[in-house]
Amino acid sequence: MITRLCTLIFFFCSMPVLAGEVKLLMFEEAGCVWCEKWDDEISAIYPKTQEGRTAPLVRLDVHDAVPDTLALKSRPFYTPTFIVVDNGVEIDRIEGYPGEDFFWGLLARILKPLPEFETAKGAT
Repeated sequence: MITRLCTLIFFFCSMPVLAGEVKLLMFEEAGCVWCEKWDDEISAIYPKTQEGRTAPLVRLDVHDAVPDTLALKSRPFYTPTFIVVDNGVEIDRIEGYPGEDFFWGLLARILKPLPEFETAKGAT
């Protein structure tokens, strides 16, 4: 009995601590010119970047109900709205698409404090 208990304790203590589930939510709508501009400038390269590895993109229609699994500070109104969540809880957001240069800087400011961001640096 004690041996079995020790084995279980060792097993669970030796498991790596799993990082939070960080995602970048993109709330968009059909016909949104700024959403299309983001798609043209960013979407193809996003998954290949440190930001994309840290916070994989999840697209949501701004008119659909917000899933119950998300705890957002407020309902998104503008499109596109980018919301970084960790385990479904909003960390911060970018409302609108300010262009490629500003987007990367704003997103990096949100992601840099997260341990996942540093971990994703060297990943390929």
